[in-house]
Amino acid sequence: MKEGPVALDGVAPLPAVAAPAAARLRLKGIGLMVTALACFACLDTIAKWLNTAMDPIQVVWARYCAALVVVLIMFNPWRNPRVLVTRRPWIQAIRSALLFGSTAFNFIALQYLQLDQTVSIMFATPFLVAILAGPFLGEWIGPRRWAAVVVGFIGVIVVTHPWSGSMHWAMLLSLSGAFFYAVYSLQTRVLANYDSPATTSIYSVAFGAVVASALVPMVWITPSSGWVVLGMVATGAFGAIGHWLLIMAHGFAPAGVLSPFIYTQIIWMVTFGALFFGQVPAPHTLAGAGIVIASGLYLLYRERVVKGAG
Repeated sequence: MKEGPVALDGVAPLPAVAAPAAARLRLKGIGLMVTALACFACLDTIAKWLNTAMDPIQVVWARYCAALVVVLIMFNPWRNPRVLVTRRPWIQAIRSALLFGSTAFNFIALQYLQLDQTVSIMFATPFLVAILAGPFLGEWIGPRRWAAVVVGFIGVIVVTHPWSGSMHWAMLLSLSGAFFYAVYSLQTRVLANYDSPATTSIYSVAFGAVVASALVPMVWITPSSGWVVLGMVATGAFGAIGHWLLIMAHGFAPAGVLSPFIYTQIIWMVTFGALFFGQVPAPHTLAGAGIVIASGLYLLYRERVVKGAG
């Protein structure tokens, strides 16, 4: 999946500590955040490689089934069956379907696009969240944040470079994946008021594993080597570990401190794309990514200002 990070609601509030200790905790949280993003970059890199050996739906299946095993081990519903109880089953189902769609779109797009292209387009997610938070949550944005959103989408257009004739249809899949992930993020915030993160995590991967298992027989290709099998397992492992590190990071530092580091993911994606696929970002991709990142950082800044004023 494109495992895009999102601020986690429902995480226990940080305790009050002395300034030097708080600084150390924040640095630890930042380190965990950056490591989590590296895990997500590894996930996408392996998924792109696996796409050369099998259908993307089979890669999605491997990612979800491996993640389900990891999540079940982590939360052990056999000892704690209450973790399976949800107060909002329909929201859980819709949220899980959105995540599955985002993952599938991203993995299919990775078959055709460079890593730096997919992550740059997925950086549109915060802008979509800002727009949709109004109708979904009643959190309407002001003119300055609207300006940041508009400039951010201009950056996405620069990345796709439609006027040159080089725009690939898979870029629309990446943008659709970003939209699905944005709505998924908003549903996560709603569910945080009713279900625990453990419950939500189990339903997310279980739903994806069931749906992918129903689809995978139609496209199944027997893995050609042990390395391919290892890659299939690694997709789930990196995804589960990345999300666990993300939760840990929010336990050491507030979301406002961690959110800007989301954009370090492009460093990993550019590096892995060059190392493993010999792909160098085009100038327009770097320019567009720069516009998107700058707009995203300003959007985060304005959100902090507005919350501080409130």
